[in-house]
Amino acid sequence: MKSERSSGILLHVTSLPGKYGIGSLGSEAFRFIDWLTSARQHIWQILPLGHTGYGDSPYQCYSAFAGNPMLIDLGTLVHQGFLPEKNLPIGIPFTEDFIDFETVNHVKWPLLKKAATNFLYQASGDFRRDYNHFCDTEAHWLFDYSLFMAVKEKNELRPWWEWPIEQKLRYHDTINQLWNELNVQAEVYRIIQFFFYSQWLSVKKYANGRDIKIIGDIPLYIAHDSADAWCNPDIFMFDDHRNPIRVAGVPPDYFSETGQLWGNPLYNWESLRSTNFRWWIDRVKANLKLYDILRIDHFRGLCAYWAVPFGETTAINGEWISAPGKEMLSAISRELGELNLIAEDLGVITPDVVELRDGNNLPGMKILQFAFDSADSNDFRPHTYTRNCIVYTGTHDNDTTVGWYKSAKAEDLQSMRDYFVPDEEHIHWAFIRLAWSTVAGIAIAPAQDILGLDTECRMNLPGKPSGYWRWRLLPGQLTDAHANQLARLTKIFGR
Repeated sequence: MKSERSSGILLHVTSLPGKYGIGSLGSEAFRFIDWLTSARQHIWQILPLGHTGYGDSPYQCYSAFAGNPMLIDLGTLVHQGFLPEKNLPIGIPFTEDFIDFETVNHVKWPLLKKAATNFLYQASGDFRRDYNHFCDTEAHWLFDYSLFMAVKEKNELRPWWEWPIEQKLRYHDTINQLWNELNVQAEVYRIIQFFFYSQWLSVKKYANGRDIKIIGDIPLYIAHDSADAWCNPDIFMFDDHRNPIRVAGVPPDYFSETGQLWGNPLYNWESLRSTNFRWWIDRVKANLKLYDILRIDHFRGLCAYWAVPFGETTAINGEWISAPGKEMLSAISRELGELNLIAEDLGVITPDVVELRDGNNLPGMKILQFAFDSADSNDFRPHTYTRNCIVYTGTHDNDTTVGWYKSAKAEDLQSMRDYFVPDEEHIHWAFIRLAWSTVAGIAIAPAQDILGLDTECRMNLPGKPSGYWRWRLLPGQLTDAHANQLARLTKIFGR
């Protein structure tokens, strides 16, 4: 991947300030882009934008293609005439500094469905033409997703493996019957996706017009309870009853002594190979419409993946199984050209992972918080970097830099002090300065580190099934002073 020396901020869209309890694709998104411009930043990195399911995690979504309806800006729908202003929520005590997902879903879903229903019966002209074009270009996933969500709603939101057997196994006559019965409900879901895509692509266009690139995130695995698993069972490791044989996770590591049992279905790589990896090509192509650069989460799973027998309660009793990542990336490259991909190469990295990453000229990730482990030398220390990597003060899975500093072992702090002389009263800026000064082609800091926030503001704690992904910026929290300080460092280090 070719990139100019640059820097940016990691902030998920849900974390933007604004009305109605969650960040959205409205004015605050554009205002954040303006702040990035004033801070001389050229990268906005976000987490997956998918339609979240279990645990509200952006890494567990109902579709590998569909966007999160909760990010749709209600004000834009009012302006377009599809939602009466009188229907906007008034008097609901939304929290400003964190997301109450239950309340947000309870309030926004009826309004989105109302707007979509109004669109269905009232839209004409450019709106109708653009919607029809959207349905045509996204047909390879959109109709499956819309029926999946309509049937899920019919079954009181239960996961698809708990549906009646004829629905679970997708009997032909049953699917035809469901389309006849739920046609309008399914189209409402398609219209909601049209709202999402239209709004997000407007945000992206605005960012690109200010020389800001969007780094998106693609989870290697899809959620078990997803349209992808229900509609494409042949490409996953299911038995004849559509139950998983083995599921995804990682062995014990830095984050967890028992590993992480994600529970996602694993791919049937032989089936994918027989189609020349068509599903994966379509997935990457779709994501590259939404983002300029795409980070593949758990990249090492394209070389070998940790397979845990279905039914295990931890990830300890798994085994490594080889995957044809080299073939797959070659197939994607042949069809889509140069790969604007980032390899999330954290965790257990073996020579084959390095070969796959470097053989495709993909930048890997360097985390400064990992650089000062006094137990052994490591390749997270800045003097080991090459230009073709991305340095982070921390990621969405790390503690904030201030939180890391407060909880670090004395010997790790001494390792840090031996390496450089930080301003420990402003440790977050010391880490940002160090990241920006490195040879790494791209430097990224989470918004929490710009603000110097503590552990209670971390985005996620790996291995915990719920209770995270909730942090939000307060209105005006990122100030001109923050922008000026970041702009100064960016100018000094030529980013």
